[in-house]
Amino acid sequence: MTSPHTFDFPPYRPPSEAQSMLLRVTHGCPWNKCAFCSMYKKYPFARKPMAEIKADIDLMPTVYGSGANHVFLGDSNSLLLSADDLVEILTHLYSVFPNLKRVTSYARAKTVLKKSAADLKRICEAGLTRLHIGLESGSDKVLQLIHKGPTADEIIEGSLKSKAAGFQCSIYVLLGIGGMEYTMDHRQGTIRVLNAIDPHFIRVRTLTPIPKSDIARWIAEGSFTQVSPLVSIEEERDIVAGLNVNSRFLNDHASNIVPLDAQLPADKEQMLVALDRGIEYCKKNEVGYADYRYL
Repeated sequence: MTSPHTFDFPPYRPPSEAQSMLLRVTHGCPWNKCAFCSMYKKYPFARKPMAEIKADIDLMPTVYGSGANHVFLGDSNSLLLSADDLVEILTHLYSVFPNLKRVTSYARAKTVLKKSAADLKRICEAGLTRLHIGLESGSDKVLQLIHKGPTADEIIEGSLKSKAAGFQCSIYVLLGIGGMEYTMDHRQGTIRVLNAIDPHFIRVRTLTPIPKSDIARWIAEGSFTQVSPLVSIEEERDIVAGLNVNSRFLNDHASNIVPLDAQLPADKEQMLVALDRGIEYCKKNEVGYADYRYL
């Protein structure tokens, strides 16, 4: 007797996809070398068979009901699938959920660059609406240190190519990722890259060393100096002050110190005031890592 098909949940999704239905189309991360990340270490990368993906889509109304109208495609880089496969997945997804308003995925900038402009447009027109792209830092020194893979200019090129194809572009920045050793390079490079991309969304995270990650080992060995909560806010303030973009700027993660959800350039001065308050609080109270979430 054949056992019933069991829905395959992705293990991770962006905080902004908290209310989205989750559909796993790959397992793990095809790169899996970033020094700050250990999320996918136990998931060897694999493409899911099309039959299993479609079976999951058919189960989604039972799993999620009919109320949700957003979908996130997992795991870490769904755009690695061929354009034909993604169009087939999206077509089936929209046939089951014809009222979807948003379908999103993580994507690596280098993966975007390997896709033709025509294929990217096909995928976007089939209904993949937003790509979440990890910048982390605009400094090539930092990107090389953390084994990110692409250069800063490649991330600019890939992000602009995704925008040209019609995707909303959501870029991630990781405060503190250069440590004290490269904090100024990190700030200056990140400003340059974000201004060059002018993404639809800028989403900020604060480095939280994950056990067994390379960065956690470097900190323990003394070769990487983790920035203080004060310095992480100063990094963010410098970045915000240097931006000339038309982006929604969000600190939508538990790791962040000063909560922000603002629209640039209109809200820039208010953002700087909020960050200045966080800086003053840290200076007066000598805030450490155990305290920063109370700001």
